[in-house]
Amino acid sequence: QVQLVESGGGLVQAGGSLRLSCAASGRTFTNYAMGWFRQAPGKEREFVASIPRSGSSTYYADSVQGRFTISRDRAKNTVYLQMNSLKPEDTAVYYCAADWGGDGSERTSKRYEYWGQGTQVTVSS
Repeated sequence: QVQLVESGGGLVQAGGSLRLSCAASGRTFTNYAMGWFRQAPGKEREFVASIPRSGSSTYYADSVQGRFTISRDRAKNTVYLQMNSLKPEDTAVYYCAADWGGDGSERTSKRYEYWGQGTQVTVSS
């Protein structure tokens, strides 16, 4: 079992920044590729970014490429999502997820075994 707890969401104006954190506990964090997903009201959950166990590469949805940065800190068992130049369309509940043994490139939510409870991000225009 892996427990994931997100934090860092909130209300921000368009053009602003937020950093989301996802703290992991339980089974060895380094065995998991990690991802961030988001879900806006009335829409399906969508991939945002992912990172492999090594942290050596990163993957992004086209809609956030160049604005968001995913990273992980092994010592702190934490994954981050730095979000810059936020837009109103980024408004959603953001979830972190863990994929045991994955290579970090997985964009399908079904591949991820463990999920956090989500944190709300609201971007005002």
